[in-house]
Amino acid sequence: MTNLLVVNSSPNLDASVTRGLSKEFADTLASQLGDLTVVNRDLGATPPPHLDQTTIGAFYTPAENRSAEQKLAVALSDTLISELKNADVIVIGAPMHNFGISSSLKTWFDHVARVGETFQYTENGPQGLLGGKKVYVITARGGDYSETSPAAAMDIQAPYIKTVLGFVGITDVTFIHGHGLAMGDEVREKSLEAARNAISEATGALAA
Repeated sequence: MTNLLVVNSSPNLDASVTRGLSKEFADTLASQLGDLTVVNRDLGATPPPHLDQTTIGAFYTPAENRSAEQKLAVALSDTLISELKNADVIVIGAPMHNFGISSSLKTWFDHVARVGETFQYTENGPQGLLGGKKVYVITARGGDYSETSPAAAMDIQAPYIKTVLGFVGITDVTFIHGHGLAMGDEVREKSLEAARNAISEATGALAA
């Protein structure tokens, strides 16, 4: 059985490009695999709370020593990490916000990048604990931030996502970009077609 975790982070609940494409990914893979289990985590509809002093303190307190307040504070993080650990394949829907990621996705990373759970410190430095997973990041960008674009240097979204995932041990990361979605209908349609083709290729490879 393959476990798929779909993480959507767009606050646009009605007409989000990344929501539509991540659903297409999940539906296509489900049609190709008869034993696919899908878990949906919607950060846009239910944003996780930003870390506060109580939550951070709970992270660094042994489970058996946590107060009732700390146990409550760490419960969501435990759930998010469990979803991530159980997943074989992860799809992250990530609209670009001000050259980076949405605040809800940033907070999700803050909850799941946790010492002793998804990474550990060793004598050789930090070591990720979540290797062996495949991640597909589906982005939506109003402008063109592709490698050959003059705006490429302004893209702090993809490097950040790749860095944090790598920190927890996930290095098999594929980006499916929707570039230029606010640059006119023709550019938009070509970009979405390319994204859908990439999704078809990715799901086909997973099902092979």
